[in-house]
Amino acid sequence: QVQLVESGGGWVQPGGSLRLSCASSGMIFNIYDKAWYRQAPGKQRELVARISRGGEITYADSVKGRFTISRDNAKDTVYLQMNSLKPEDTAVYYCNFFRVLLRKNYWGQGTQVTVSS
Repeated sequence: QVQLVESGGGWVQPGGSLRLSCASSGMIFNIYDKAWYRQAPGKQRELVARISRGGEITYADSVKGRFTISRDNAKDTVYLQMNSLKPEDTAVYYCNFFRVLLRKNYWGQGTQVTVSS
């Protein structure tokens, strides 16, 4: 039984910060690439940040310099630190684990992030 559970979403004013967590269970943590995606109303789901098995990190241009993805191997948890938040960051954020050899995706349930005054 595999499971990804996001937490840390909520409401924040523009310029504020949030830290999202994705706790995994029933998974061999190191064999996956890990990523955060988001989906705003009326838009396609988009990649926000990814950290590969080897630790290589990529970000969407829209979040570079503001968001940081990280992992804690001891806790089997992935994080997304979001700073200088903007209203356009408002979306449901999803944790994604990608099993590279099987090319299979696993998804969390999503957590809502709302940035507004």
